[in-house]
Order: sequence, then structure tokens, then C-alpha cells
Amino acid sequence: MDMQIFVITAAWMLVAYLVGGIPFGFLIGKMRGVDVRTVGSKNIGATNVFRTVGKKWGVIAFACDVLKGLLPTLAARQWALDPELPPDEAWLPLVVGVMCVVGHMLTPYMKFKGGKGVATAFGMLIGLAPALVGTAFALFALVFAVSHYISLGSCSAALFLMVAVWFPILGTEGYRNLPQCILITLIAAFVIFKHRANIGRLLSGTESKIYLFRGQGS
Repeated sequence: MDMQIFVITAAWMLVAYLVGGIPFGFLIGKMRGVDVRTVGSKNIGATNVFRTVGKKWGVIAFACDVLKGLLPTLAARQWALDPELPPDEAWLPLVVGVMCVVGHMLTPYMKFKGGKGVATAFGMLIGLAPALVGTAFALFALVFAVSHYISLGSCSAALFLMVAVWFPILGTEGYRNLPQCILITLIAAFVIFKHRANIGRLLSGTESKIYLFRGQGS
């Protein structure tokens, strides 16, 4: 990799981190007069916005967090298709997507404290492996519909990704793309790690349930 490619790649990573770090959940809460850092789970992610600001605003926060993972990843994929670039640049979309997730989890705009990264990782994976993430989302939806725990659905989907990415199914390359397998596994593991407090509440029976079609959270 020559110096020009190195600088361009570093710029992609920095921009992805800064975009991923935009705290949409916090900003939406502030627009509605709620500091989500002080209510509910005190998390700036879409789930806490859903619970404390309202269902509509939680959905908007979720969509924004998905897009900030999806759009930079798609842009990097398009750029990496340039025939003048070396083959090594094929890994750039994955790294850009990962930097978006890291930005969400460790946002530079809020003293490196952020959300759990599920929605942003979802957006990244749509850009990288749509069939795989579609299956993971279906699993999330099923677990959430049955249990009414968003955290349980999120962890179930992340665990599925940690395993499924290693096999050549659902459009993935399995072991043939070892860096992708490793990085997606690490991101999924970090998502589960960020849910450790939720897991503790699930085990103790104190985790809050969310009902989409009832008055709660509106």
C-alpha cells in the first residue's frame, strides 16, 4: 500500500468513526426535552429513546443509527470497486463499517461513552452481507416478539452472527475471508459485552419489557 492509498484509507476510517459517533438518540431526546442519559437505562441508543421519549422517536433513532452504519459501508464498497485500486483495498468496506460501530459505542462527542452498537452494526452488515443480516434480524424479531425483551433479541442475533459468519451460507464467504469473519465475530462479541448489564437484569428477572402494540413507551 503506497502512501496515497494509506492516507485515503485513514481518512475513510476517521470519517466513518466521526459519522458513527453522531449520537442521534441523545439529540432526538434533547429535541423532545429529555436527556436520555438520565432516564431509563441511561443509554443513548434507540431502545432507551423508545422507552423514555416515545415509540415514534425510538423508531426514528433506530433508523438513523442503522443508516450511519449502512451508508458509509456502501460508499466504501463503491469506492473499493475502482479498478485502479490494489486488491488489498477489498477489505476497506468492512473496516469502515467497523469504525462506524466503534464510533457509536465510543462516541467522541460524548467523552467516548455511547450506545451498544446493535443498530449501527445492523446497518454495517446490511451493506456487507444482506442475506446473513436479514436472517439475524428475523431471529431478533422472533425472539423479541416472543419475549418482549429487545436486549434478548439483540444478543440472540449477535450470537447467531458470531457462528454463522464462519460458514459459507447466506452469501458469506466463511473461512475464505478470514479478516471479515474475525472482525464480524469481534463486533458481535462486543455488542453482547455492551449488553452485560441487560443480561444481568434478564437473569434476575428485572429487565424491562417492551410491547409494540400497547400504550407502554408512548
